[in-house]
Amino acid sequence: MSDTTRKSSSFTKMINGEVPVLVDFYADWCQPCKMMNPILKELKKKMGDQINIIKVDAEKNADAAIKYNVRGVPTLILFKEGQILWQKSGVVQANQLQNIINQKLEVS
Repeated sequence: MSDTTRKSSSFTKMINGEVPVLVDFYADWCQPCKMMNPILKELKKKMGDQINIIKVDAEKNADAAIKYNVRGVPTLILFKEGQILWQKSGVVQANQLQNIINQKLEVS
């Protein structure tokens, strides 16, 4: 199994899991993407095991970026059990992210 296939299958397994997953599609050259790093760390600290956060390089994983209609970076996508609950491009602050995630998870 190639490294890409392995990453792809663990990505799929993760977004199909019971624990919600926030995926951050980013690019190394993108300044707003760099601003998301401390925000996502803060969010993980606040939410702990309630959520998994993964970063996906949109250029190295173009197939995933295309599949999920990522047109700009950063793009954040919230998955639960394989379903997209929310998607937004641009920088979102930790408190706002936490509120959105909590709202989306109450519905499901």
